Amino acid sequence: MLTLAEIVTEQASLPPDDVEWLQDLVREGQLVADLSLADIALWVKTRDESWVAVALFRASTASTVFYRDIVGKEIDASWETLVTECQRRGTMVEPTEPIWFEETATLVRAIPIRRRSGSDPIAVLTRHALVNDNLENRQAQKFIESAEQIYSMIAEGDFPDPSQRDSPKLGAPRASDGLIKLDRDGTVTYASPNALSSFNRMGYPAPMEGMGLAEVARQVGNTEALAANEMLPMVVSGRVPEQTDFLAGPTTIAVRGIPLTQSGERIGAILLLRDVTELRRQERELSSKNATIREIHHRVKNNLQTVASLLRIQSRRTKSTEVKEAIAQAMRRVEAIAVVHDALATGLAQTVDFDEVAARVSPLAAEVASTGGPSVRPTIEGTFGDLPSEFATPLAIVLTELITNAVEHGLKDVTEGKVTVHADRAADHLRVSVSDNGPGVDASTIGQGLGTQIIRTLVENELSATIEWSRGESGGTVVTIDIPLRYIAAAKGLK
Repeated sequence: MLTLAEIVTEQASLPPDDVEWLQDLVREGQLVADLSLADIALWVKTRDESWVAVALFRASTASTVFYRDIVGKEIDASWETLVTECQRRGTMVEPTEPIWFEETATLVRAIPIRRRSGSDPIAVLTRHALVNDNLENRQAQKFIESAEQIYSMIAEGDFPDPSQRDSPKLGAPRASDGLIKLDRDGTVTYASPNALSSFNRMGYPAPMEGMGLAEVARQVGNTEALAANEMLPMVVSGRVPEQTDFLAGPTTIAVRGIPLTQSGERIGAILLLRDVTELRRQERELSSKNATIREIHHRVKNNLQTVASLLRIQSRRTKSTEVKEAIAQAMRRVEAIAVVHDALATGLAQTVDFDEVAARVSPLAAEVASTGGPSVRPTIEGTFGDLPSEFATPLAIVLTELITNAVEHGLKDVTEGKVTVHADRAADHLRVSVSDNGPGVDASTIGQGLGTQIIRTLVENELSATIEWSRGESGGTVVTIDIPLRYIAAAKGLK
């Protein structure tokens, strides 16, 4: 399915600022549809002077008109004249008679969309409601009244508010969760049943209409939380378009304020409320678990570095060259694992930016392997991307072993040795190659050393991958590992 930006690019000619404004409106689309008790569609004029739908929202508070999606499709002939007239006049247009759509009588209204007051409309929004929907209850009437006020703000270029682009989405209140309407002084003129229930749970059982909501909040809110949250009084009085949490006893209510304006002057506000007590408790638990996991990784890294230090001390005390070499190999492997745990200790997700790991383990392996000989600085090309920790650790060890082998054996008699690590990340696989400019591989020696055996075991058993040794086109040895990402696609956080 095409996005709004893709549809506009293919079929229309809107400047980037207009597209961004429409994307802001799309983020508010479900709220507008729910308040309207109707479906809403967003139309953009195409290059051939027709109209194309770039967004559709079905109300969760009423029956839908659209059983099939219309996004990306050309406008139905029954609405085209209405939408064109709305754009030409720059005012809301509503026919006096219902418009029939798929054998259903519907009430349609067209609203011009502006970025600034007095400017030409950049698009048109249409509201589609069923004629026979029962809208006589008070909540339905207040929802529609709120929607009408938002329609006017859309037509005047005062809605949506760009400052809300980065507002939290998790636990964001919806119209059906609870709605309060305020006048310009912050006095409650209407509170939906769910909004009343939220305040009842916070310890305020009395009727709210006619009360100043800021004063009600002071009566039931946690004193320390109120003192710490300077934004809350502004939000509950309807003065700022923000979302914040309101704590009262054990209850946490997410509150979002939407100031209502007319000709640029504030006339009141809509407050949306949602009980997020359980959600915030889960977030605190998750945060605590993440902190614990990061601390474990940090301690594991420290312990591994201690092991590496002990091995280094042991290496200095032995006089056997063979023992020194074996201990040096063990140190490299331990330090490669420590690098992965260090990366995991700094992030929330159990995934690792392996480009960072490769940049750290590659020079480390080369430096240790080239001790006593010419210095080799590996070159890294391409992108590894993010990998789950259970794959990052074996790959780090494999990379360390391959670079070590390249420096110690592939470049043994080369004065200006080069090692290149190339990563090719695709949708279904990750291909990693390590090459050098030495004399080339001796096929008869592959698999005889401990390092090569470790590489094969980790590649085949831990990464479910394949590995191949070959000669490069211009000489040297090339080791290629092909890791099928289908085996790790289910890992959380994988890019």
